[in-house]
Amino acid sequence: MNKILLIDDDKELCALIKKSVLQENIEADCCYLGKDGLIKLKENKYQLVILDIMMPELDGFEILEKIREKNNLPILMFTSKNDSISKVRGLRAGADDYLTKPFEMDELIARIISLIRRYTHFNQSEVQGKIEFEGLNIDIDSRSVTSVNGIFELPPKEFDLLLFCAKHQGKILTKQQIYEEVWKEPYVYDDSNIMAIISRIRKKIEENPSNPKYIQTIKGIGYRFNKEV
Repeated sequence: MNKILLIDDDKELCALIKKSVLQENIEADCCYLGKDGLIKLKENKYQLVILDIMMPELDGFEILEKIREKNNLPILMFTSKNDSISKVRGLRAGADDYLTKPFEMDELIARIISLIRRYTHFNQSEVQGKIEFEGLNIDIDSRSVTSVNGIFELPPKEFDLLLFCAKHQGKILTKQQIYEEVWKEPYVYDDSNIMAIISRIRKKIEENPSNPKYIQTIKGIGYRFNKEV
């Protein structure tokens, strides 16, 4: 049975989410303080973390940064309505997805299932082994990359986006194509998700992120994996 960790000081919401995911055969541990959540994460194996931004003591961003120091499992963050700054900040810091409060439980469940599925059942039938480029190796099995900056085990969204672009080397991919492939849902014209993740990827694989060699920006359209590498 899959298991998630929920870090939120809203006890009633935690109880409701725990009850709802159990109907999908997913267990949930609830922590109402960030420090307790970090301890739970060390003691147990989870397939997903759900994290609220507004937390006492350690806020959601601090917890996110501490998790990302050692762990690459998917993280979904709760944000406040119309708080675009927090959304972008969370995505740049390593969150894989976000959901704005208040939300419909059905939407939360759908996002949970989608994130877990991509994390635990990545389809390796399309590509096997390694993809090698000039100065960059993508290891499918370990979901990691080796670049001039070192070896990185990428979080799910980063790896899926990089692999999708690499598999279509030389082809211009629209933001809609990238979003629907990586997020597995209809494009919602929110480019901050894509931009934040590409920024994180570039910092790991590019010698000069401001002048990218691999994932190139095609202004007004989308992105292209350099056909010359």
